[in-house]
Amino acid sequence: MNDSNDFAALLAEFDQTHHGTAEKGAKPGDQVKGRVVAITADQVFVDLGGKAEGVMDAASLRDAEGQLSVAVGDEVTATVAGIEEDGSLRLGNQQARQLHGAAELEQAYRQQLPVQGRVTGVIKGGVEVQIAGQRAFCPASQIDTRFVEDLSEFVGQHLDFRITKFEGGRHLNLVVSRRLVLEEEQRARAEALRATLKEGAVLSGTVTSLQDYGAFVDLGGLEGMIHISELAFHRVKHPSEILSVGQPLEVSVLRIDQTDNPKRPEKIALSIRALARDPWAEAAQKFPVGSRVLGQVTRLQPFGAFVELAPGIEGLIHISELGTDKRVTHPQEVLSPGQAIEASVLAVDLDKRRISLTLDEAKAAEAKPDLAALAAAKPPESALGSFGALLKQSLDKRR
Repeated sequence: MNDSNDFAALLAEFDQTHHGTAEKGAKPGDQVKGRVVAITADQVFVDLGGKAEGVMDAASLRDAEGQLSVAVGDEVTATVAGIEEDGSLRLGNQQARQLHGAAELEQAYRQQLPVQGRVTGVIKGGVEVQIAGQRAFCPASQIDTRFVEDLSEFVGQHLDFRITKFEGGRHLNLVVSRRLVLEEEQRARAEALRATLKEGAVLSGTVTSLQDYGAFVDLGGLEGMIHISELAFHRVKHPSEILSVGQPLEVSVLRIDQTDNPKRPEKIALSIRALARDPWAEAAQKFPVGSRVLGQVTRLQPFGAFVELAPGIEGLIHISELGTDKRVTHPQEVLSPGQAIEASVLAVDLDKRRISLTLDEAKAAEAKPDLAALAAAKPPESALGSFGALLKQSLDKRR
């Protein structure tokens, strides 16, 4: 007999020998002891002695890693959450918030305590939730703090809810909200984060939305914004070029501005660029005066053309340096955006972050190479290696 047959036989034996009514006098809230006799994917069956049997949700017995804390044969202590129509007892872990009888559900409603339930299906306007054997309704707007297009993603999940409507009777009328629980948790995280929030802090977050002007990031209860200029050192047309909604990332806090809005008392300016290496730190070594460089035209202005030499580094070809004999009234007469070109470096100003370029071959020949920068950019490989050849060429030009 294989394992599946053994398990089926075990369940059949359990049904035959343990089916019966609840232990006399057992009621919701009572503690009972029993032995685990069978386990399925969703439920744990418990022999309570005599003809009494109990059923527990397996989720209430799983640890943080999702592993069951009990096995067949283990003794467990549980709380009676309710009595099913067939007389069996609905049980729950003493520490679980999901297990309440009708009286305890009413108490949870009056004291606004969270309860745990399992989403069993999608119905018109929301989802159906089972709480301690009772059916409850959670409106679509109350299932999350965000808009959820497909509610079926929650089916089968065990979640925390707050009871917002309780009407007793033969059949309880329960309306619940998960959003209230999430918002309360969010407020608690926000207060904890505010206590440590300061400029220069490096925090982990998750991208929540992308706009033309930047990206919003959830820092764990508080939301900050990365302006498009702080996404990277290179030019970014839209945040979607480098980020996506739901993406985890690390950010640096640039600025915290207080507001008069009680719901959002602070505006938090964030940056990704502040955590990256500044490409200009090595610009003088990578693009020394007199060197020939390759780049791509990024934009044209009446006074000249901007050329990307590396991510985050642009050089400028002034309109007078376009290297043409005829008079040019606009760079678009000679160049176009996206065009790949080769130019010469005329000057590098690290303080102003400017690199001047030229297409004029005559002026390029007159430009004096920065030999120190060339040496730093090309360390000598041998006495007459690549640096020696470059230096010889430079000296020949000067002669």
